[in-house]
Amino acid sequence: MSETFPLQAVITTERQLLAIALALGAREVPGWSPLETEAVRKLPCVSNVIVQWVREQIQKGEDPLGQLFCELRPPEIRREKGATYTPQRIVDAMLDWAEDNGKPSRIIDPGVGSGRYLISAAKRFPTATGLGIEIDPTAAIIARANIAANRLQGRLKISLGDFRNGITPNGSGTTLFVGNPPYVRHHLIDAKWKNWLTRKAISLGLSSSQLAGLHVYFLLATALSGKTGDYGCFITAAEWLDVNYGKLVRELFLETLGGQKLIVIEPTALPFPDAATTAAITCFKILTKPKKIGIQRVKTISQLGRLDGGTSVIRERLVTEARWSHLTRRSGKPPAGYVEVGELFRVHRGQVTGANRVWIAGDHSDGLPQSCLFPTVTRAKELFSAGSVLEDSSTLKQIIDLPTDLDSLPDDEREAVERFLKKAKQLGADKSYVAQNRRAWWAVGLRTPAPILATYMARRPPAFVVNKAEARHINIAHGLYPREKLSTKVLDSVAKHLSTMTSLTSGRTYAGGLTKFEPREMERLVIPGPELLSHNG
Repeated sequence: MSETFPLQAVITTERQLLAIALALGAREVPGWSPLETEAVRKLPCVSNVIVQWVREQIQKGEDPLGQLFCELRPPEIRREKGATYTPQRIVDAMLDWAEDNGKPSRIIDPGVGSGRYLISAAKRFPTATGLGIEIDPTAAIIARANIAANRLQGRLKISLGDFRNGITPNGSGTTLFVGNPPYVRHHLIDAKWKNWLTRKAISLGLSSSQLAGLHVYFLLATALSGKTGDYGCFITAAEWLDVNYGKLVRELFLETLGGQKLIVIEPTALPFPDAATTAAITCFKILTKPKKIGIQRVKTISQLGRLDGGTSVIRERLVTEARWSHLTRRSGKPPAGYVEVGELFRVHRGQVTGANRVWIAGDHSDGLPQSCLFPTVTRAKELFSAGSVLEDSSTLKQIIDLPTDLDSLPDDEREAVERFLKKAKQLGADKSYVAQNRRAWWAVGLRTPAPILATYMARRPPAFVVNKAEARHINIAHGLYPREKLSTKVLDSVAKHLSTMTSLTSGRTYAGGLTKFEPREMERLVIPGPELLSHNG
C-alpha cells in the first residue's frame, strides 16, 4: 500500500476510526475507562491491510488517525471542546526547548488530543513516564492507538478526565508540562468552573475574569500542580498578551509559572490549521524569576528554531506593562552593548489636566498658596529652546495641583483654595470628562519630576532634555523615568544620544507631516547600555 494511500477514501466515519485504533492496541495503554468501553461497542470491521498501513505510518512519525479525526469531525464541532491539533514542526521546536532546559522524570500533556506532544516527548526522554489527559473519549482512544503503535504503553498512560481536577504530585522528580491547552470561549464554560477559576486565582493572591477562555484555566491549573524544578512549554492563542482577562495569565507567567521565554507566531504561519489566529508559545520554569525574559516574534514556523532566537527584556518591564504584544514587534536585536530605552526607563506621557485654562495658574488663581503651584513644561517649544538641559524653571508656567484631601491643608491655605474652587466651578472645571473620572475633580495628579523630558509630536525629531530644574510636565511631553538609579553622567549621555540619533522614521507620521512617538515607540529606541554610557559619556 502506498505511503500516500487516501485513508479518508475508505474510512468515512469515527466508528471506523475507532475500530482501527482498537486493532492497533488502544486497550493495552493504561488508564482505560468505562466511557471508552462504551465508545467501542459494536464497532465495524476494518481491513488488516489498512490497520498495518496505519501502524507503519505512525511508526514513521506520522499521525494519520489524528489527521483523519480532524477531517471527520468539523472544526466548529471540535472547537466546543477546544480540540485544535498542533503541526508537528511546532511540537518539535517546543520539545527542542524542553530538551535544552531540563531532563524530566515525568511528562504531562493536559489536553493530549491524538498524543503528538506526549509521544514525541517520550521519545526525547526515554527514561520518563508520561500522562496524557483528555476529555473526549474518541480522541483519548486515538492517542492510545498511537502510543501502542509506538510500543510506548509501558511508560505512557492516558486518563479520560479534566486536568483542572488536579494530578498526583510527582514526588522528588521533575515534571515537564507540554502541549496545546484547549481553547474554548468563556460563554461555553460552566458556571461551576468559572467559580473554580475565581477561587483558585484567589488562593494564589490573584484576581480573575469570567471572560477568560479555557486555556487560562489550564495555565492556572499548571501553576497549582507544579513545584519548584518543574518546567514546561505551552502553545495557546495569543490574545491573553493584551486583553483584560489575560492579566491573570500575565501575572502567572511572571510569578508562579516562572516565565522564561515568549514567542509569538503570526497567523500567516497557521500555528492552528483550523483558525487564522496569532499563537503564543510560553516557556516556563516553576517559581523562578529570571532577570530577563526572552521575546521573539516569527512569521513562519521555520523561524522557530529551538526557541532560542529573538531578544530579551528585563522582567520588570513586563511587570509594569499592561499589554505585551508590542514588545514582540522589535525590528531586531540591538548591537552588542546596546539596549532599548525601555530596558532602562519607563516612558510616561504627562498628565492631562482636563482644562488648561483653569489649571494653568493665572489671574483667576491669585492668592493660592505656593504649595499648590508647580513649575511645569506646558509647551513643546519650552523643551526645544532649553537645549540639552533644563536648568531653570522660573520662566515656566505653573500648574495648580491640589491634594485630594483638602482637609490636609492649613486653615489659611484651605480658605484660599475654596475661593479658587468656586471660580473653577464657574469655569466648568468640574464638568470635564477628565475631572469627573478623577478621585477628586480638583486634584490634577501631576507625576513626579522626570529626570529626562522629551517632546513627542512635531515636524522634527524629538528633543530630549535633562530636567535639572525638576519641572513637572503635562501631556505635551513624555517623561523618562529610570527603572533603577542612574548617575547624572549616564542621564546626560542618554539625552545626548537620543537627541542626536533619533530620526523621524522611528515614529509614526500623520497627515500634514507631524510625527508622533507614543510612549511604547519611544521605549523601543536603541541606546548604548549603562557601561558604554558611563565609559563614553
